[in-house]
Amino acid sequence: MGRMAVTKDSGTPPALKQALQIKVRGIVQGVGFRPFVYAQAVRNNLRGWVRNTSSGVDIHLVGDSEGIDAFLTALRQEPPPLARIDEILTEAVEPGPFRDFSILESQPVPGEFLPVSPDVSLCSDCQRELLDPANRRYRYPFINCTNCGPRFTITRAIPYDRPNTTMAAFPLCPACQAEYDDPLNRRFHAQPIACPECGPQVRFETAGQSALDGESALAAAAAALRQGKIIAVKGLGGYHLACDAHNREALRTMRERKRRSAKPFAVMAANTAVVEKYCLVSEEERLLLESPARPILLLQKRPGELLPDEISPGQNTLGFMLAYTPLHVLLLNDCAGFTDVLVMTSANLGEEPIVYRDEDASARLADLADGQLSHNRPIYMRTDDSVARVIQGKLYPIRRARGYAPDPVRLPFEVTPLLAAGAELKNTFCLTRDRYVFLSHHIGDMENYETLQSYREGVGHYKRLFHIDPECIVCDLHPDYLASRQARADAQENGLPLMEVQHHHAHLAACLADNGWETDQAVIGLTYDGTGYGTDGTIWGGEVLVGAYSGYQRRFHLEAVPQPGGDLSVRHPARMALAHLWAAGLDWPSDCAPAQALCSEERTALRLQLERRLNTPLTSSMGRLLDAAAALAGVRQKISYEGQAAIEFEALADWDESGGYPLTLDHQIIRLNQFWQAYLSDLLAGVPVSILSARVHQSIIQISVDICERIRAEENIQTVALSGGVWQNRYLLEHTTNALTRRGFSVLLHRQVPANDGGISLGQAVIAGWKLKNL
Repeated sequence: MGRMAVTKDSGTPPALKQALQIKVRGIVQGVGFRPFVYAQAVRNNLRGWVRNTSSGVDIHLVGDSEGIDAFLTALRQEPPPLARIDEILTEAVEPGPFRDFSILESQPVPGEFLPVSPDVSLCSDCQRELLDPANRRYRYPFINCTNCGPRFTITRAIPYDRPNTTMAAFPLCPACQAEYDDPLNRRFHAQPIACPECGPQVRFETAGQSALDGESALAAAAAALRQGKIIAVKGLGGYHLACDAHNREALRTMRERKRRSAKPFAVMAANTAVVEKYCLVSEEERLLLESPARPILLLQKRPGELLPDEISPGQNTLGFMLAYTPLHVLLLNDCAGFTDVLVMTSANLGEEPIVYRDEDASARLADLADGQLSHNRPIYMRTDDSVARVIQGKLYPIRRARGYAPDPVRLPFEVTPLLAAGAELKNTFCLTRDRYVFLSHHIGDMENYETLQSYREGVGHYKRLFHIDPECIVCDLHPDYLASRQARADAQENGLPLMEVQHHHAHLAACLADNGWETDQAVIGLTYDGTGYGTDGTIWGGEVLVGAYSGYQRRFHLEAVPQPGGDLSVRHPARMALAHLWAAGLDWPSDCAPAQALCSEERTALRLQLERRLNTPLTSSMGRLLDAAAALAGVRQKISYEGQAAIEFEALADWDESGGYPLTLDHQIIRLNQFWQAYLSDLLAGVPVSILSARVHQSIIQISVDICERIRAEENIQTVALSGGVWQNRYLLEHTTNALTRRGFSVLLHRQVPANDGGISLGQAVIAGWKLKNL
């Protein structure tokens, strides 16, 4: 057992009173934990050792009881800022003849596992050194320390040691080795540690020209951006496409090349002061922007067109993130003479996964980017940027990826090792072990082979990384979801039991697990989204459930209406609007926007389709209701990305004190006839779209609260869980939450995983885990 660092010898050991063996589990590797332990041991005159293992950190302490108590207090109350301690186990042992405190080499333990730290944004100390001409890492694009830098995206296996990362190919120079070996240095065992002498190097390439390295590469990249060009930039988890956010022509070109006509682009700034020029930023939003995770944060635009509308057409928010790697900091610094904001959007075509392999980048990005700013530090696992917003002063995740994955969700009960396959859109999968749910990074929409391959790669890596051999596979009920088909094939191939979980039950359970719900006590679940396969074969999405982990009742739901052409009506809200009017027994006004969007032949065919029920699955979707209202208001008749019509409709809403339109209860069904009559009357009377939108939203809020009060009166249930993609609608989320809280309900919101389908795999896992543990 080798010793890597020792304290000075203090002579003959004094009489020792106590010895303790400690095991610490959680995110305790790659976060400066051993240096912290070492420093506390020295401070309290303790002897023994600390080491990493495949299950966490082991500590052996010998000393007087006062010193050990002080050590344990610091361990529990003052751990390193990036550490997350899940469990501390202690056992009294016989004192050994230790003369000092040592840091021992890591010890792999077959079959054991531990959480892996997410990637961490550049810390303030490293950023200061990066921009200090006197520092040996001045303008080095890969500066990092124990408190920052790549983690998950470079990790091949655990323990988290350099040979198990993609930095294994970069031997340390003597200066870096000295820092790496010094337990009192902040780069002690910082696995990605490097410098210009021994580490990765940056390169800029353009077609038909010689590649440029180092400072020349950075200068060429900035010059290309100044000229209005689009460049690919290699980040932590993949490539971005970047351009000057003030250059309208570059923005239009990027949209054309990516085939992304309207979906918002993320933008990047060097600091919060820049963000505040363009957006309203609360103190809570500032803290999240500047947090180690550095997500893309959805922020309210300041009044006036301060940045081109081409960045987020039809929306009143911008998705801002701060520079989170030293390469980003340098690039923005070098562009400061002509722009303070860069577009940084995932480098992919359409809905394909983000490009992350260097060998793929040249071919796949050739038609998208005019140049490529890359480097030779390999990315082992692709990871997109996370997206979030602040709701009620706290994080509300929209997409969980870089900075958060693979940080596990801790459950209040143990579950069988299993694989949950997730949903079709915004897919994530998860693997479980003990009380941990290892929810994957965002995989994407499972609509093409490339995304399926990304899913398979991710599942394989998580299995190996966390040493999980699933004993059961869980999937969505939908017969055609690609994730579910893959799950069924995997179960058959491996001889494993398969459990299918209803989509909205999974939403409800995900929200409960997200909030650490310990029991099977039923709650009210307002589960509103666009699409979920129901047990009756129809499309659900406007569901009020009562239940918990073991089961649910579908207590109320929106009236089912035809969805002509299935997904065709999702892409063309005009069709959904006319279908809703038809189902309500209302004529189609010839001058309404949806009718105008379809030619005479299309309207005739649509009416025949509805009357004869040809390819018209029934849907109770809240998302489709909002789409229909948006289309009738003239907002959007055809969409280019999921939820576009409803998102733009929400952005137009202005608070209206007059209330909403009537939604009535008929046994378990929320009837829509009077709602559409009143809405159409307002529309034909010329009521502004801002008021129409507000009243539609008020209608949903009011019926939701009324139903919750009715269920409380009948069943004495006080807790309401809000889950499903519709709850990404800030207007609905905040006003519904406030209304329920005023009436004495306890409201559960998502805080660790998204309310959208990105959280479905968590719900699938806990439903299956609960059932299996109670067999």
